[in-house]
Amino acid sequence: MTSQRSRNRLTDQLREMGITSETVLAAIGNTPRHIFVDEALASRAYDNTALPIGHNQTISQPYVVARMTEALVNGNRMDKVLEIGTGCGYQTAILAQLARQVYSIERINALLAGARERFHTLRYRNVKARYGDGNKGWPEQAPFQGILVSAAPTSVPETLPQQLAIGGRLIIPIGRSGAQQLLCITRTDDGFKKKNLDMVSFVPMLQGRG
Repeated sequence: MTSQRSRNRLTDQLREMGITSETVLAAIGNTPRHIFVDEALASRAYDNTALPIGHNQTISQPYVVARMTEALVNGNRMDKVLEIGTGCGYQTAILAQLARQVYSIERINALLAGARERFHTLRYRNVKARYGDGNKGWPEQAPFQGILVSAAPTSVPETLPQQLAIGGRLIIPIGRSGAQQLLCITRTDDGFKKKNLDMVSFVPMLQGRG
């Protein structure tokens, strides 16, 4: 269940569900999702489902990862991307194949340590991950062409849209459990343009460090 055949079956399923970006599908097909989950769950790694990764967190459903990444990239090769919520590092690994540089923030140190080990194993040298509060973003590295948030605040943190470049996109789930909307916020010369993409279910985005 950890073979390339399993990955291909997953990408075929995502294509049938409406994911059209072949670069996003290729990144998912190239990524060994089984190394991002506990060994006991490896046989389920290529199921289209979220799985627990400890610390009351999950590795996102592959469809949601693909949907968010496709909306973020929008057909472009990206320069600098910010990810809020490194988690186990799976979404980060997808972004690392589609952007020149990925900056990722995680508030739970144990998860960050595990993700860093995986980035080293997979030789992703274009990922910089740090321990911190994702609500603040990473202002020293702004502006970003894209910001992707893997946890749901009840409202958009004010700092994040301000760290977008003109034309940049923020992909973020908003709302309380059971009623979350996935938003795409694009920075324009005149301000910000918001679009609802989908209904989703994410863990809440918390303040501070864990």
